[in-house]
Amino acid sequence: MKKLLCACAGLAMAFSAAAALAADLSGTWTADSTGPDGSSYQLTFIFEQDGAKLTGTVQGPQGDPIEISNGKVDGNTISFEVSFNGMTITHSGTVNDAGDEIKLSTKADRPDFPVHDLTLKRTKPVGQPTP
Repeated sequence: MKKLLCACAGLAMAFSAAAALAADLSGTWTADSTGPDGSSYQLTFIFEQDGAKLTGTVQGPQGDPIEISNGKVDGNTISFEVSFNGMTITHSGTVNDAGDEIKLSTKADRPDFPVHDLTLKRTKPVGQPTP
């Protein structure tokens, strides 16, 4: 019985450590993107993470922020959708171990919208020193 209790305690500690290692993605992230005409522009993502649930917005150079939906975080894996102009774009990717960069791939439900890769960088809050 003692061995079983020790094993359960060990597993609980291991799962707690794994959860503690997972980065909280809440905050502001930016990515440089390129349009179909070759022009570059910046996207700003504002994420709010509550456990495995991810909510927030994305904003491009024009228009209002667009809500993200179906957002999930599982360890270092992230996924969410953005819908606008009758199109849904699915985003999926991974967070680096430092928790300051996300590599995303996008895929739209319309065939004329190309698959796109993005690298999101966490922005530092104003007044926070650079390491």
